[in-house]
Amino acid sequence: MRIIAGEHKGRKFDPPSFFKARPTTDFAKESLFNLINNEIDLDGAKALDLFSGTGSISYEFMSRGCTYVCSVDLNSKYLEYIKKTSDIISPDKKIIFTLKADVLKFLVKHDLDYDIIFADPPYELEGIDKIPDLIFNNQTFKKDTLVIIEHSAKTDFMVHPHFVKLKKYGSVNFSFFY
Repeated sequence: MRIIAGEHKGRKFDPPSFFKARPTTDFAKESLFNLINNEIDLDGAKALDLFSGTGSISYEFMSRGCTYVCSVDLNSKYLEYIKKTSDIISPDKKIIFTLKADVLKFLVKHDLDYDIIFADPPYELEGIDKIPDLIFNNQTFKKDTLVIIEHSAKTDFMVHPHFVKLKKYGSVNFSFFY
């Protein structure tokens, strides 16, 4: 795996074999960040990466100028890997912070004062359809925050009142919300 663009473009990282996470492909990741760049300026932004897995999206946020990235996952080994890798990629700047939490509970209890929120839940997660409501119903959610959820074709968010657009890249779907 590699960082697609930004300050750390081309840096490679190889997650250990214990990862069961499904990382976003380089093609889908590049397409996703092209879309994000058309929506918001990541330079100086605060990002929330939910179900962060390998940290691939967090590293892209860091590389593209975000000054604070919170990576949330339930698996402590994944979070240890993200912390170690981010320290290797950018030893001088502490930009990525990790938090072990059940994301669905996190969205209810924690402040959502971010410029962009990205969620890449397991495609078969029970409650995946509740993620947008948990975000938008949180009283600390900033109204101009871009929310993106990666999901399979089985999940359809198009009827959600904050849904803006759907982009498909092979079997990967990205739903955008404002």
